[in-house]
Amino acid sequence: MSTPLHADALTLLQSWTPPTAAQAALRERYVEHLRAHPDGLTRECRPDHVTASTVVLDADRSHVLLTLHAKARRWFQLGGHCEPGDRTLGGAALREATEESGITGLQLLAVPVHLDEHVVPFCGPTADVHHLDVRFVALAPAGARHTVSEESLDVRWWPVDALPDRDLDELVAHALAQSISSDSPGGGSTWAAADQPSR
Repeated sequence: MSTPLHADALTLLQSWTPPTAAQAALRERYVEHLRAHPDGLTRECRPDHVTASTVVLDADRSHVLLTLHAKARRWFQLGGHCEPGDRTLGGAALREATEESGITGLQLLAVPVHLDEHVVPFCGPTADVHHLDVRFVALAPAGARHTVSEESLDVRWWPVDALPDRDLDELVAHALAQSISSDSPGGGSTWAAADQPSR
């Protein structure tokens, strides 16, 4: 039986316009996964499940907040698994970003910016779990101060043109472009409260 979160994620992905052919192929992969698996957003769904993450930009979009993941020992955007109380995929992304950064008042862009499928060897008792990550963009309030959660070794602002891992370059570039586009008249995307169902 479909949950509100499952219905929201399926509607959101079906209505999303991917920026590239590769992203369009991934979107179809995600949609097929959700159609086949009513539990497809839970960590119990194996070997694949949908996750949610957020690229957090500072108020002037010159820096991005990244976490040094305690298990992976690499710098990533903030995010993780959906939880039973999440009602929207954007809400899950915002909850994870808030928990991992300690920043309240993050402003989330209501549509995804990027999709990425990757193998996670440390996700539970079985090997080769695939995270089907849906990535969003959020702006932090001016002067926001962050904290380090127990899931992280460090949390730090990085200049958008001097990232610690080249694998982040494409994601952050997409996030910057979409955040700027959404501010312009007719940009087609709006900054919204993440607990509102996707339309």
